[in-house]
Amino acid sequence: MTLASPAAHAWQAERGRLIGIAYRMLGDYGHAEDVVSEVAIDALQRERAEGSHPGSPAGIPVHSWPAWLTTVCVRRSIDRVRALAAVREEYIGPWLPEPVATSRLPEDAVADRELLSLALLHMAEQLAPDARAAVVLHRAFGMSAVEIGRMLEKSPTAVRQLISRGERRLRLDEDPARRRPADPAVLAALLAAVETGDITGVLTLLADDAILWSDGGGKVRAARNPIFGADHVRRFFAGVLQKATADPTVPFGAALIDVNGEPAVALTHSGRTDVLTIEFGDDGLIHGLRQVCNPDKLTQVL
Repeated sequence: MTLASPAAHAWQAERGRLIGIAYRMLGDYGHAEDVVSEVAIDALQRERAEGSHPGSPAGIPVHSWPAWLTTVCVRRSIDRVRALAAVREEYIGPWLPEPVATSRLPEDAVADRELLSLALLHMAEQLAPDARAAVVLHRAFGMSAVEIGRMLEKSPTAVRQLISRGERRLRLDEDPARRRPADPAVLAALLAAVETGDITGVLTLLADDAILWSDGGGKVRAARNPIFGADHVRRFFAGVLQKATADPTVPFGAALIDVNGEPAVALTHSGRTDVLTIEFGDDGLIHGLRQVCNPDKLTQVL
């Protein structure tokens, strides 16, 4: 695109927001950037068609480039979600979204942090692509059912149903106080305990129904299945700590980082660094832990 191109100006202005949509849809920052780049190519081709095919459907002028870009981004993201479904079914162990350091995300992508956490991106995997798009556009970008319906080529009533069902699946219709990211002060205390090798206090914060997902992708050692229950999670982390501290020459430690708009832990052990997000309930206990170990997924954080 040339600098004078209206499509180019619109794409540059909307790029951060488009990445925010695509990343929330895909849970993979690299794929999100690819989708947004493809949208730029589509816009260039559409703009050229306006001048070369006057009078044809392709030659009808675009009245709102931001709306056109958003529509194409959503549709391309849906196509990419469907294409990745088979790949993720073959993934070794649990698949978790790719974490991204908050500072690396475009400002427009984090202007509203709704549906940006790893926990919600992970849960959104259970939604059909159209439902995921509807919930993302409605909750994170404030679009109406009418606007979303035009993009998805569905009636407003059908879109409202997608949103309602999707929000129930993601528990977004519950009291927000029931879904809490880790408190930085609490995390700092946990990190201090971990670094001294005393994890007793950490483990007592586990709820009975705590679940740990560990994503190694076959690249590093990690649990191949989710670990259910406080006792099993305790034993898992006790084993990790024992191995990590067995050799004093191998670095071991934990640091507080900001990932996807929320505090997280960078856990260095056994010659690698994992990213751990912790989800608290309204009872103050830990109900969910997501440990991203696959080094291919940590390039946007470490």
